[in-house]
Amino acid sequence: MKKLMVLIIASLTFAQANAQTAIFNDLLQEHVTADGFVDYTSFNKEKLERYLSYLERTSPEVTWSENKQKAFWINAYNAYTIKKILEYDPLISIVDIKENNQTAWKIPFAKVGGKTYTLDYIEHEILRKNLFDPRIHVGVNCASNSCPKLGNVAFTEENVEATLEKLMEAFINDSTKNKITENKIQISSIFDWFEEDFIKNGTTVAAYLNTYSKTTINKKIAIHYLKYDWSLNGK
Repeated sequence: MKKLMVLIIASLTFAQANAQTAIFNDLLQEHVTADGFVDYTSFNKEKLERYLSYLERTSPEVTWSENKQKAFWINAYNAYTIKKILEYDPLISIVDIKENNQTAWKIPFAKVGGKTYTLDYIEHEILRKNLFDPRIHVGVNCASNSCPKLGNVAFTEENVEATLEKLMEAFINDSTKNKITENKIQISSIFDWFEEDFIKNGTTVAAYLNTYSKTTINKKIAIHYLKYDWSLNGK
């Protein structure tokens, strides 16, 4: 009987988590274009708050798979980024947000499992440190035009691997974000700022890019980094 009760509780918890993630998925489907532009003006704040309420009372369990934890925290980062943008809508750029002399990434406002985090903490201490994956950089979104596009589906344990692969391939081959030709390479500053993540497994930035690039990169060609466009990724 005790085992049955545990199974029932686990099933109900799983169903609730899926239902809540579905809310965020619906929001992304409704308000984010295939190219990653967000219609902040008409974003459904009530539905977003329902999802954030779920995050606030949910603590990732150590028994969760790495993919489940990764999906949960990427969704949390993106949902709270959207929340902060909506608080300041209309907005020209996320870098214009300042509270107590803190940028949007350093403001403690993201509530998860009864604790309050900054966006920086979620990205650098939880995702990059504890759930390391260089593709994190196309999962979390900084709400700016030079960012990898915000995917219009929520991450789940089942889709996180395939979705991150798809987003990384799209990002590297997006000529508005990375300009890769046989004779010249101008790539996103993300590969400069977080170079250690892309070469951590003993590779080089060029070799990492070649994993996804439709144009083969000559490793002898110098890499140049593009100026970052922090203007809002609004529709």
